[in-house]
Amino acid sequence: MFQRERTGAGIGMNDFTLSRRRFLKTSMGVAALAAVNRPWRVFAANDSDDGPQEGTATSSLRVQIPAKPRPFPEPLAPGRAGFKFRGAKGWAWTPDQYLEEIPWLAKFRMNFLMNCYVSLFTSTHPWTNEWWKPLPDVKKAAFARVIRACQSNGITFCFCMNPQLASKQPLNPADPRDLGRLSRHYAWAQSRGVKWFSICVDDVAWTESPTVVAGQDAYMVNTVLAQLRHRDPDAQMIFCPGPYHGDGTGTGDHAYLQTLGRDLDADAYVFWTGDAIAGPRITMAAAESYKKTVKHRLFLWDNYPVNDGQPTLNLGPVSGRAPGLCEIIDGYMANPMGTQNQINRLPLATCADYAFNPAAYDPARSIGQAILLLANTPAQKEALKDLIEAYPGFIAAGGGTGTNPVRDKFKKLAAQSGPRAASFCRGMEDLSLRLNNNFPDQFDNAKTTLATDVAWMKQEKV
Repeated sequence: MFQRERTGAGIGMNDFTLSRRRFLKTSMGVAALAAVNRPWRVFAANDSDDGPQEGTATSSLRVQIPAKPRPFPEPLAPGRAGFKFRGAKGWAWTPDQYLEEIPWLAKFRMNFLMNCYVSLFTSTHPWTNEWWKPLPDVKKAAFARVIRACQSNGITFCFCMNPQLASKQPLNPADPRDLGRLSRHYAWAQSRGVKWFSICVDDVAWTESPTVVAGQDAYMVNTVLAQLRHRDPDAQMIFCPGPYHGDGTGTGDHAYLQTLGRDLDADAYVFWTGDAIAGPRITMAAAESYKKTVKHRLFLWDNYPVNDGQPTLNLGPVSGRAPGLCEIIDGYMANPMGTQNQINRLPLATCADYAFNPAAYDPARSIGQAILLLANTPAQKEALKDLIEAYPGFIAAGGGTGTNPVRDKFKKLAAQSGPRAASFCRGMEDLSLRLNNNFPDQFDNAKTTLATDVAWMKQEKV
């Protein structure tokens, strides 16, 4: 009998195994990526401690505030094109968070938004997924508003669920009753005018062989898609499989993806996160190999600037994504930070800039322009610049999605020089004050992250 088992627990701690291999989207799963070659000259690993460390920077990333704004995203040259679909998903976001960010997606010329499947869970604290139950009327009403807001802003909304993760009763594709319970959610979204849909089965364990699981997954997706297309021939489906990253050549991955490629409806898209779950580089070679194996159109799920709900910020520009990916991948979807959706606009703007015009993308230019989009006064611009340099993100500073570079820097300094650590703490406290003074009504969750780090440093003995 088909069964998938949840082997982890806790928000931000999606520790699940897949056929003896870890497929984690958390900081634990990407910590080893710190040793991978870093892209872009300005994004090296942590700077040395040879010089004074009184400032707020925690890596070698230095941001230049532009003298004037440029057209944003960077305009395309004649005959060039970026990704057809450019957008983001939430990360366990509330409906209000989606509603806050939809106008910004439109401002950044993004045209796609997918709900995080955790947003539809019965509970997010802790994660509880009773997917088989009808969605509560209150939740339906809230997401109907999100769908309408997308429609009003020219953004394609994609309705997404995961009937496996964090569930005491994971869906059994061989059970028509289970398929019926899942399909009714998609039918509801379709009744609200939704044309794009996603089924995800990532981050769960297999108890059958890869080929058996792939066949069952394909049958599940095909069944739901057929019902959607019976009502609307234009319905589209994106499937996120278990092996969602890498080049598809691993033994278990290859067998699964080959079977999936054979059995999955030819019109369905497949999500792919790149060479790694969340890493500094996404290469053409890995994309071409994965696509050749799965034999379906791809949609890039870029795990940046996601922090997996951890108390940190990833604010530096996206980088290391091959400029030619848009030639073999149809869509680009950034994965954001959890509660800090407002400050997430800084790195999200750079993702939008890359997705719109990959060939001309310049991360240093892009993050500077992102500051101008969010700040008005010189003091505001300087505060955001310093905040980015303090929390440059795991692409720039190394570590994983949940790595906190401020705390790491403080611990490193404290082990070498108490005065330098204390000076660093004072600089971060000053930054916290400047953020509060210059943005009294914005970025509250980001301010809380910084204030918590300052309080922690003050309690440490140096």
